[in-house]
Amino acid sequence: MAAYHRPDTLQGALDVLAERPVTIAAGCTDLFPATQARTLTGPVLDITGIPGLRGISRDESGIRIGATTSWTDVIRADLPPAFDMLKQAAREVGSVQIQNSGTVTGNICNASPAADGMPCLMALDAQVELASATGTRTLPLSHFVNGPRQTALEPGELVTAITIPEAATRGTSRFLKLGARKYLVISIAMVAVRLDIEGGTVRDAALAVGACSAVATRLTRLEATLAGQSASGLSQHITDAAVAAALSPIDDIRADGPYRAHAAAELLRRAIDDLTQPAKAAA
Repeated sequence: MAAYHRPDTLQGALDVLAERPVTIAAGCTDLFPATQARTLTGPVLDITGIPGLRGISRDESGIRIGATTSWTDVIRADLPPAFDMLKQAAREVGSVQIQNSGTVTGNICNASPAADGMPCLMALDAQVELASATGTRTLPLSHFVNGPRQTALEPGELVTAITIPEAATRGTSRFLKLGARKYLVISIAMVAVRLDIEGGTVRDAALAVGACSAVATRLTRLEATLAGQSASGLSQHITDAAVAAALSPIDDIRADGPYRAHAAAELLRRAIDDLTQPAKAAA
């Protein structure tokens, strides 16, 4: 029988990781479907017994989401409106049972191009905190996920938290996605938009698109275009051509590249309108 480790301290987990390669388990909502066997092969490190890895906290530097924090934890947390998009994404991650078990960190470690959490976290300037027996380091989320099913996680390392800088907690936000049906579906395109508007003018904008490229993408050129613009009619600055140029969209069984680019642009326009024309969105 393969060894099963469930330490109750972070140091205990890092000691196991330093000894040998292991499969790290938390929510397991992606881990079990990825294997064709009845059980996981090789040693397993279950990190759900480490209390310090679960929960959401805030201090002067920003917000910290522990590695075993579930999607349901996010939905229930008291977070500023900038996190509304992450809550909206959380409600569309599988079924309620999946939301109860699945973790936000597991979503990014799985590194699926269609991971719902990725565009939201990217629009929040998320950083990934990693620990090993030799120390800790922090990477921008855009540098942590570097390809389909590929991360910058090195042997002996464990993701301990996702952190959001205080500056990115400002503004309001919206998440939208397109799929063949409403729930339990792999997206064709998804977008996350965060706007910081003051006095009717856009002070800061963050736009991210997922499920259209090999990895989720921040549209930094379009963000720069929106900054300083009037919030009225803001969505007119989002053109299909500009979005397509930023994405290099992929073709697969769900949709081709040109359709994905158009869908992403339309979702971005709708999300911006929802944030800048709340009365229209309510209607």
